[in-house]
Amino acid sequence: MSTNLIALIPSIEPDELAYLQAFTKDLSEDKLHLFISLYNNKRKKTDTILICCLLGFVGAAGIQRFVTGQVGMGILYFFTGGLCLIGTIVDIINHKSLTFEYNQKMAMESMGMVKGF
Repeated sequence: MSTNLIALIPSIEPDELAYLQAFTKDLSEDKLHLFISLYNNKRKKTDTILICCLLGFVGAAGIQRFVTGQVGMGILYFFTGGLCLIGTIVDIINHKSLTFEYNQKMAMESMGMVKGF
């Protein structure tokens, strides 16, 4: 199963791969392919979140929070200058965990759609 996930999901991180293997272990082959296609369209790459964090550092703060669906935090970051840049710096350092949390939510959402079929 790991070769299927590695082949079908570009630039997957090791912790995300382990999570997905455990999360999808009970799926049939057809449902696994459906899950991968749904999940692949919703997930974010760590590079994308890092670029958004860096753009927030030099430009409009909070972009990374809007991209990950945290609109309230995005508005807060925007109006406070990334909480005086401290929050933006923390997000730059923790961009992988920010991405992994978002991708976990998208995996749960995709699994709900697959189980509904």
